[in-house]
Amino acid sequence: MNSWSLLAAAPAGPALPSLDDFGKDPIGIIILKAAVIFIVLMLGVLFGVWFERKLISRMQNRYGPNRAGKFGLLQSVADGLKMGLKEDLMPRTVDKVIYFIAPVVLSVPAFMAFSVIPMGPKVDMFGVETPLQLTDLPVAVLLVLAMASIGVYGIVLAGWGSRSPYAMLGGLRASAQVVSYEIAMGLSFVGVFLFAGTLSTSGIVAAQAKGSTFSLGGLDIPMPSWYMILLLPSFLIYIVTMLGETNRVPFDLPEGEGELVGGFQTEYSNSLKFAVIMLAEYVNVFVVSAVSITLFMGGWQAPWPISLWDGANTGYWPLLWFFGKMVLLFAFFIWCRASLPRVRYDQLMALGWKILIPVNLAWILLVATMRALRLDTADRTMVMILGAVVLVACLAIWLRFDTVLQRRREAKAEQVEAEFKTLEAEPAAGGFPVPPLDLPHYRGATAVEARANTTAEVPSGSN
Repeated sequence: MNSWSLLAAAPAGPALPSLDDFGKDPIGIIILKAAVIFIVLMLGVLFGVWFERKLISRMQNRYGPNRAGKFGLLQSVADGLKMGLKEDLMPRTVDKVIYFIAPVVLSVPAFMAFSVIPMGPKVDMFGVETPLQLTDLPVAVLLVLAMASIGVYGIVLAGWGSRSPYAMLGGLRASAQVVSYEIAMGLSFVGVFLFAGTLSTSGIVAAQAKGSTFSLGGLDIPMPSWYMILLLPSFLIYIVTMLGETNRVPFDLPEGEGELVGGFQTEYSNSLKFAVIMLAEYVNVFVVSAVSITLFMGGWQAPWPISLWDGANTGYWPLLWFFGKMVLLFAFFIWCRASLPRVRYDQLMALGWKILIPVNLAWILLVATMRALRLDTADRTMVMILGAVVLVACLAIWLRFDTVLQRRREAKAEQVEAEFKTLEAEPAAGGFPVPPLDLPHYRGATAVEARANTTAEVPSGSN
């Protein structure tokens, strides 16, 4: 058995859930599953806060929390109790109803989105054979996207209800950010849908368990079973968009402490409402991590070489592999926060609209062409011709777009050069020295070089 066969091997035993396995559980099992998910997410937030503070402190050569409990494990519990018991101050100018419900609107969709995440195969639970998943739908992935779209309303309502300019700007930033990055996120899922043939989360995990082959010239080539390898561009785009979707560094513009004080949460005191907002942020991080695991990293399947063990994907063992992957992705979030600076807002929007979405569309075209070539009834010659025509058209549009941008940059440079010559000709106004302006270009140089070159020399002898 070669390595390709090992990658495409399916878990032992007929334990892969399908849509037919849901909706048959007793009400007690359903309540138990929902309660366990809620408790795990709440405890995960406490652990996540401690883990983030501890890991960042190690990256910065500090100790981090080490007083409350062993290794500081009770620090998050102490912080939660403190925020829950503090006096809840409410500014007089806020819209009280919207101000109160905004944290709830922000947090509830995050918990609901986790209900369609598969965490294991079918197991025996109190004598009932049931999947380790609360529920599933034929369009379960769309439910996750819908919950993410509803969650941003909490941020917008928090900014609107606070009646503060800083909070309002934070809410507007969040709404613009979620529009651009959720489009790119949804497009990154299209390749997964094309290869899995379903929008069901359990079905996507089952498709990765079975693996696939690619027929080329009568030769069947085994393909990797995890879509993070087979659909690497989609996976990388999703990694970027999940940072923007959760408002995490380097895309935490809705908070923006440097320019917006605290953004949409400026008027929320360090009390229970603020704790609910932080809870929603961490749960959203868990949700996007779980979606990444489900769609691209094989779901609850054991990684290689653990998958060589026949019992690795049976029973309750898959829970260990699932939460292990989630811890690794959460560590990636922390690594980005400790390493990357916050980008400018124009850079954020340009990345979403000018890079992620066009690249995603081109990649979807390529994936759709690959899927069409695998069909037995497909005219491969015609498919290749159409693909080549579309590729040439995309290159022509890109070259035309790049040429127009280059002409605009040259015209802007000429305008700046003319303005600078005007300043050189009239260095003073009314007998008083005038410092050079912080022009975007200094004789064709970049903004950084302009600041370095335009050091003002104050002329002497003028009163």
